[in-house]
Amino acid sequence: MTIADPVFLTAEIRDIEHQAAMLPKPPRLMEKAGLAAAQIVRDQLHKNPNHHVLVLAGPGNNGGDAFVVARYLKEWGNAVTVVFDGDPNRVPPDAKQAIQAWFDIGGEISTGIPDGDQNWGAVIDGLFGIGLDQSQNRPIAGTYGKWVDTVNQLNVPIVALDIPSGLGSDDGCIYGTAIRATTTVTFIGLKPGLFTNFGPEYCGTVLLRELDIQLNSPPAPHTWLLNQKLTQSLLPLPRSANSHKGSFGSVAILGGSTGMVGAALLAGKAALHLGAGRVYLGLLAQAAPPVDFSQPELMLRSPSELFTLKPLNCLVVGPGLGNTAEALSWLESALNSDVTLVLDADALNLIAQHPHLGITLSQRNAHTILTPHPAEAARLLNTDTAAVQSNRMNAVHQITQQFNCYAVLKGAGSICCFPDGKRYLNTSGNPGLSTAGTGDVLAGMIGALLAQGLNPGHALLLAVYLHGAAADSLLQRNHGPLGMTASEIITAARTLLNDWVYQKIKPS
Repeated sequence: MTIADPVFLTAEIRDIEHQAAMLPKPPRLMEKAGLAAAQIVRDQLHKNPNHHVLVLAGPGNNGGDAFVVARYLKEWGNAVTVVFDGDPNRVPPDAKQAIQAWFDIGGEISTGIPDGDQNWGAVIDGLFGIGLDQSQNRPIAGTYGKWVDTVNQLNVPIVALDIPSGLGSDDGCIYGTAIRATTTVTFIGLKPGLFTNFGPEYCGTVLLRELDIQLNSPPAPHTWLLNQKLTQSLLPLPRSANSHKGSFGSVAILGGSTGMVGAALLAGKAALHLGAGRVYLGLLAQAAPPVDFSQPELMLRSPSELFTLKPLNCLVVGPGLGNTAEALSWLESALNSDVTLVLDADALNLIAQHPHLGITLSQRNAHTILTPHPAEAARLLNTDTAAVQSNRMNAVHQITQQFNCYAVLKGAGSICCFPDGKRYLNTSGNPGLSTAGTGDVLAGMIGALLAQGLNPGHALLLAVYLHGAAADSLLQRNHGPLGMTASEIITAARTLLNDWVYQKIKPS
């Protein structure tokens, strides 16, 4: 997947910076970063008649970047106010040079944001960079916290340098408070915190400027973006005219206990509408319906019958499964089978409650895909949801290593992880997915793609991105995310997948 856009942890970015500094002619990274950001701000100001810019500069190299931005904007004729509450003599060497260069062109420094109603054309956030979350006891507070809160109340474009101040580069956590940027100009490489947890809410549009660093041995990435560009390489081939239902595999769904039959039906409908040749449902409910009259193509069976189906390409276990002794018994049968599994919802909760199931899962020879949300992930890892959300990248990796599986940690910026440790950060989706049944739909979509011959990694990635993209396509039609339903996601996903495969709308 070499076409994918790499994402780097803070330590990896620091390694790149260190290697660049050791080159015979080290690049002037701060100067390049400041110029790149200033050019973006200048382009934005062309849409705004007021060219007065407020620049917030912190005490580190991120602040140095801000001084370079300020210098270029002033040289280009903009009115610039720089706010800096530090000692210019106690900043890093490159930042000290940037401050001096600002003074050399007649620039001045304010120690606070000017009072009164200023008509700013834009705000530059250069308070803190990617190192903030390395010190867990350094949340933004005091003067800097007041500056952040003041700027967030301004109705003007806010351009964050590298990452919005207060947002964790590796985890997307908020440290005290954080800048809500309209644009984030990130340098050298993309960072996980821009795309997961609170990142999508606080970063606005993310623009990468790599600063033209030429290294002999650049660090190999371990994480990539899951976006439209990558999705194009995952699509199944158009269908041959000489095909039949057996050409596109069989999916079975195990779940639907009393009171939760709808969850299994949603998963089954998703598998059917996303192209599986046959879809079977094994329902645990005592009064399970013999047929779904709204979708009679689904073949309803008893749970025991699912294990006699040949061939069966995929078994989805968990939607509406419940936590009864019967559910536990059928899950054990699934884990001991040689069919590819997708485990969701109550299947994950039962594994967390019964350690011997986790051991069986980790020893399977067949492929397994887990789809936990943060609370389910916390149960699997014997921790709490806050711990999972504070390090989503590590949590999903732990799950794949502990259970020898593929996994997606759902949520804002869902993270897919493979058994070999490769991770992919999803860029599609919106709050409309925060409703019952959307997880069941995702599980069914993964099953459908597996049945059609995609390998587990590709099926997981395509389903996760398509699931979010379907929700995105519904935003305009529904005039927003409120009231979006899981059933709508199925129909929208089917339309998108057909468009993509048959190139009516080609991902780019």
